[in-house]
Amino acid sequence: MSTVITTQNPFNQEILKTYNIIEEGQLEDVVQQAEATFLEWRNFKIKKRSKLLKTLKRLLLEQKEHFASLMAEEMGKPFIQGIGEIEKCAWLCDFYRKNAKDFLADDVIKTEAKESFISYDPLGIILGIMPWNFPFWQALRFAVPTLTAGNTIILKHASNVSGCAIEIEKLFIDAGYPKGCFNTIIANHNQVETLIADHRIKAISLTGSEVAGRKIAEISGRHLKKCVLELGGNNACIVLNDANIDDLIDTMVNARMQNTGQSCIAAKRFIVEAGIYDDFLQKFQDKVSELQPGNPKDPSTQIGVLARPDLAQELEQQVNDSIKLGAIVTYGNKRKDSYYQPTIITNVSPNMPVFKEETFGPVAAIIKAQNKEEAYKLAQNSKFGLGTMIFTKDTNDALKRITDIEDGAFFINEMVKSDPRLPFGGTKASGYGRELSQEGILEFVNKKTVYLK
Repeated sequence: MSTVITTQNPFNQEILKTYNIIEEGQLEDVVQQAEATFLEWRNFKIKKRSKLLKTLKRLLLEQKEHFASLMAEEMGKPFIQGIGEIEKCAWLCDFYRKNAKDFLADDVIKTEAKESFISYDPLGIILGIMPWNFPFWQALRFAVPTLTAGNTIILKHASNVSGCAIEIEKLFIDAGYPKGCFNTIIANHNQVETLIADHRIKAISLTGSEVAGRKIAEISGRHLKKCVLELGGNNACIVLNDANIDDLIDTMVNARMQNTGQSCIAAKRFIVEAGIYDDFLQKFQDKVSELQPGNPKDPSTQIGVLARPDLAQELEQQVNDSIKLGAIVTYGNKRKDSYYQPTIITNVSPNMPVFKEETFGPVAAIIKAQNKEEAYKLAQNSKFGLGTMIFTKDTNDALKRITDIEDGAFFINEMVKSDPRLPFGGTKASGYGRELSQEGILEFVNKKTVYLK
C-alpha cells in the first residue's frame, strides 16, 4: 500500500505536490491530542467558542483569492465559483456566531419536578470524511457547528484536495482555536476504519457517494457509532406548462452546470411538461452553448474540468450506455482528458443510466412528461431523495404536493441549494441526518435529560 498521496491539476495534468500518509504513531498522537483538548474545550463558554468564528470569517475573506486558486488547481473549480464558496463559508461562520448560544441553550420542560430540562452536551471527537467537490464548504459546514457545540474534530478529506485540507486546519489554528480542536490527517482507508473502531471517536460525518456511505454506515454500525450521511443525489427539476421560462432559464441552467455539474444537489433530470417542452429545450440549449469553458484559474471561465480524468470517463460511459438504449444527444458529448463538454440528452427513459444513476458532471437529461401528474410521478421514480425543484406559476398547487415528494428538500421556482439557516440532508439512498441550521449543530450532542426533584 502506498505511503504517499500525489495531487494533480486536472486541467493540465501538472503534478502539484506529494504528501506523506500519516504514520500509526502520529495518528495515535492526533487522537490523544484531540481527546485531551476536548476535555478542556467542552468547558469553554459557548460565547467564547462562538467568538472565534468572527476571526475565522475574517481569515476566510482575507485569503479567498488564494483558496479559490487552490481549489481551481486541485479539483478544477472555476475561480469565480471558488470565491463564492469561500464567501458562503464566511456567511456560515456569521450564522453560527450569532445563533449558537440560542441553539444550545438548555430546553426547559415543565414537569412535576422542581426543575427539568434538556442539556445539550458535546460528545467528544467527531470524525469528518469529506469530498473534493466543495473542498472548503463541505468541510466547514460540518466543522463549524460541530466545534461550536464543544466537540473536537479529525478531518479526513478527499486525497485530491489534500492542499485544501491542510489549509483548512491552518485556518482554525490561525483563528485561535486550541491545539487539537481541528486536526487534518492524510490517511488511507484502513486507517479510517481503525479510527471508526476507536472508542475515543464518538461519531462520524460523511459526505460522499452512496457506495462510500454504505461502507461507513456498515463499519459504524458494528461499533455502535452514530453517523450522519450526506450522499449522492439525482434531483429532478420539474418544469410545468405555466412556468415562466424566460425569467427562470438562467436558474435552471445554473442548477445543472454550476461547479461543472459536480454537485450532489444539482438538477440532473429535467422533467418538462409537453406543452412547454420544445420552448424549454431550445432556450436551455441556447444558454448552455453560451457557457465559457477554459482554464479554471481564469476568472472568465464558467465551465472547468472534472476533478479527475477517470470521472470524465465514467460520465462518458453513462452517456454512451444511455445512447445504446435510445437516448439522443442534442448538444455536446465531447471529452478530452478531464474536460467534458456540457451535454444535453433527450428521448430519455427510466431504464437509462442518465435517468436512474447520479451523473456527476455537466450532463442534463431532458424528459418529456405528458401532463403534470406524470411529471411528479417521474420525479419520484428514483432511489435517491436529496431534493426536488418545481418551476410553476401555480405555487399553491405546488405547496399541496409537499408530502408527495419524499426528498429532503422541496424548492419552488428556485434551484435546490444549501443555506446555513435551513437544515440540509436527504432520504433513501441520499443518506440520513441533517447539517446546517439548528438541526445541524444538534447532530453531535448528547441530548441529556436533567431532573431535579
